[in-house]
Amino acid sequence: MTIFKTFRIAALASVLAGGAVSAAGAADVVRHSDPAGHFPISTAIEVPPGATTIYLSGMGAPPVDKTADPKTLAAYGDTETQVRGALTRIQGELAKLKLTMGDVVNMHIYMVADPKLGKIDFPGMMKAYTEFYGTPAQPKLPTRSAFEVAHLANPGWLVEIEVVAVRTH
Repeated sequence: MTIFKTFRIAALASVLAGGAVSAAGAADVVRHSDPAGHFPISTAIEVPPGATTIYLSGMGAPPVDKTADPKTLAAYGDTETQVRGALTRIQGELAKLKLTMGDVVNMHIYMVADPKLGKIDFPGMMKAYTEFYGTPAQPKLPTRSAFEVAHLANPGWLVEIEVVAVRTH
């Protein structure tokens, strides 16, 4: 029996016995992953009825060099730096809503080719991403897609990230 089925049975038993399923964060959200895989994303997520869905607009990284032209790569850094910055901004926006990165159920990462590499820096993206997801402190994984796109709104950005979070009641 998978941990997900075990959780669902335990939650149902608790409700039938007059208890309540925890409403802290996304406790009622069921996350599925490939037990044989080690890639840090969920393969599917079930959101319970009555949960509130929160869509955060796409965010790029804040400038790391405020003296550089804000429309240049020099202002924002490489892909790893930009992913870390964008996820930190997202973490801050979620905190304003009393949510955490563990409440994120879906993520889209839009990436442009790093001119220094001539291609997207997927390893750099993953290095920063795994600082926020799949850690002992934050093991809840979202579903995720990463896309290569031709351009982003700010020509200095290599990355823009949008997320969907869930608040259970």
